[in-house]
Amino acid sequence: MKRKNQISKLTETQNWDVIVIGGGASGLGTALDSTLRGYKTVLFEIKDFAKGTSSRSTKLVHGGVRYLAQGDIKLVKEALRERGLLAKNAAHLVKDQSFVIPNYSWWGGPFYFIGLTIYDFLAGKLSIGKTKYLNKKNVLQKLPAIKSSNLASGILYHDGQFDDSRLAINLVQSTLENGGTMINYMGVTGLSKDNNGQLNGVIVKDEFTGKTYHVKGKVIVNATGVFTDDILNMNNTKHKKMVVPSQGIHLVLDKSFFPGEEALMIPKTSDGRVLFAVPWHNKVVVGTTDTLIKDTSFEPRALEKEIEFVLETARNYLVKAPTRKDVLSVFAGLRPLAAPEKEGQSTKEVSRSHKIMISDSGLVTVIGGKWTTYREMAEEIVDEASKVADLPEVSCKTHHFSIHGNIPASQADQSDHLYIYGSDIPEIKKLQQSDAALKQKIHPKYDATYAEVLWAIECEMAETLEDVLARRIRFLFTDARAAIDIAEDVAQFMAQRSGKSEEWAVLETKNFIELAKGYLLEDYSPKKETQIIN
Repeated sequence: MKRKNQISKLTETQNWDVIVIGGGASGLGTALDSTLRGYKTVLFEIKDFAKGTSSRSTKLVHGGVRYLAQGDIKLVKEALRERGLLAKNAAHLVKDQSFVIPNYSWWGGPFYFIGLTIYDFLAGKLSIGKTKYLNKKNVLQKLPAIKSSNLASGILYHDGQFDDSRLAINLVQSTLENGGTMINYMGVTGLSKDNNGQLNGVIVKDEFTGKTYHVKGKVIVNATGVFTDDILNMNNTKHKKMVVPSQGIHLVLDKSFFPGEEALMIPKTSDGRVLFAVPWHNKVVVGTTDTLIKDTSFEPRALEKEIEFVLETARNYLVKAPTRKDVLSVFAGLRPLAAPEKEGQSTKEVSRSHKIMISDSGLVTVIGGKWTTYREMAEEIVDEASKVADLPEVSCKTHHFSIHGNIPASQADQSDHLYIYGSDIPEIKKLQQSDAALKQKIHPKYDATYAEVLWAIECEMAETLEDVLARRIRFLFTDARAAIDIAEDVAQFMAQRSGKSEEWAVLETKNFIELAKGYLLEDYSPKKETQIIN
């Protein structure tokens, strides 16, 4: 899994069947589906895989309780089916997570019990657990961190929980293992057309070297999320705006604020959204929000009103009230919602279902969707793309495809921090045993070792310090201060192991620390002196 080897394929292949633009959930799923059908497939991502929204989710694989309340039964049924399939196809990453809804009114118990029993029914044979009614005592046993005053009862239900960017990397690995080509840091700068105005390729630029390539292909898929309109503009400068970004933020807190294994679901907050507190990598993720944003960015920042909303809502329910200084990391993601058909329509009213469009020039564009339904989205995209390109008709093969790393859930020891690597765990342990330096922890408070850093470089196409500490090892998202503290050491290690210069390591450290400061609510500097160059 070497980037240079992937780039070399651009000159070896004269004409691709399918070109995918975008390395998030929908693009990665599309590339895997297309590759498994036997189509010559290449994917280009301008940054790192899952750099954007696809590494910034609530870490849930769920049917969408909120969509059930809105009456969107079709979306809920699709998502519940896909949740069940993903739990089997990536059992090392997806686990059954029990949620508790605390009820502070007498009617809450029967109301949510009926609704979530329907939720279970819609899941059918792929249900992962049965809804239960809890009395006040049972609720406090499962959620000892919540306030007991006026608590009437609770409802326990089940949904899926996962690690989003780890799944993204496993999809990249699965695609490569089956003959697809995946290249990060390769941005599309233009589209090419034949004399009839039909698309026949893309112009791409290597973000590291500046070298450009003209890559020919039979069909092009635009799976760029909130940047969808940028590619549509390349195709037709007069196109109508199709995507409205809606921002959701999450605060990460120490587990002491919310001990235990169950997650908390608050079904209705002051802004009408659902709020979750979900255990994740021995921390708790609290969110989210739904804020209309005008400008798209690869590094969106949480707004002050969003931060205060999440903190205030958490304080209303938790015995140990979190403050700004308790936030270990704050991250924001932009949902690529289809632009509302009615002017002034709230983003909460806009359907989360995905849409597929085909331009007159043959560009296949996907808008919306979510991680839970990525596989179904990809199936539909490839069905449409194959028609546009007049490719041989081949049925989808991803329904029961075992994703890289997959091992039976019974073998996934989630008490071991290496569980996210699944079937790759023995290889990482071999690295630790082969070299004393690779056994060393990268931070004294955490179990991750330098073997994982080397694995990210050698086997997961990590090119930058951020790739390693944000999306291969999740330090930036779980403890941004710890990520800042270890930045220099990890950068130096990466430079030594990959033949990069001292200057590269210093610049990577500088850039990463500046980035990581945006994930904290208070100023912070590395605990040891770090040499910084301009």
